[in-house]
Amino acid sequence: MNIHEYQAKGILRGFGVPVPDGHVCYNSANAREWAKRLGDGPWVVKAQIHAGGRGKGGGVKLARTPEEVRDIARDMIGMTLVTHQTGPQGKLVKRILVEKGCNIAHELYISLLVDRNTSRVALMASTEGGMDIEEVAAHTPEKILVESINPLVGLTAFQCRKVAFSLGLDGKLTSKAVSLMQGLYQAFVSSDCSLLEINPLVVTAEEELLALDAKFGFDDNALFRQPAISDLRDYDEEDHKEIEASQYDLSYISLDGN
Repeated sequence: MNIHEYQAKGILRGFGVPVPDGHVCYNSANAREWAKRLGDGPWVVKAQIHAGGRGKGGGVKLARTPEEVRDIARDMIGMTLVTHQTGPQGKLVKRILVEKGCNIAHELYISLLVDRNTSRVALMASTEGGMDIEEVAAHTPEKILVESINPLVGLTAFQCRKVAFSLGLDGKLTSKAVSLMQGLYQAFVSSDCSLLEINPLVVTAEEELLALDAKFGFDDNALFRQPAISDLRDYDEEDHKEIEASQYDLSYISLDGN
């Protein structure tokens, strides 16, 4: 099961992971009002669909006035957004996230996932934030650091510092990175995740760390003990055949063909 970016950031806030201030909106007038509430611009308007590559498809845009936020929202809500992950049919945008902009100095990548080779959770990190991690792995695998986490001990401060240094973080950013990574790990374990990806994790000009984008994937077999997360499910983003199969506890993945 997947959730929207704004829902993912809501979960991260609960574990002390810094994310930009923002609010989900369903119409252009509401988007303008929330831009004003968030303070001075610029703001970022982001389409909320279950797919990556939204920026390349026109689903992430910068606005400098509340009126510009309204106009972008009006065009974005109701559009069919096509990315490399949606397929040529695209996905209908029904909601947007209006978020306060930030001064980006560097973009990094960090994720947690279940490594079935080691039967452990693995932390992956790279200096190549903002890029598809598959491309980084294919062309510059040396830029990816993988840290295996002992389930009895959890993610240690030593491992976090090791990752922070490999990402070029030092000084105050090191302690902030340790806190952020341990918050991510707690969110991952407590929420029964199969994937938690922050791409990009940004270092701001003010030397702060922010999870600028967040993606969660949950273990469907554990949803029975995660009722709050189950309530976040958006059926409009799922294949109707997969929804029907889940009602009978069937593991079904829709593929091309008949």
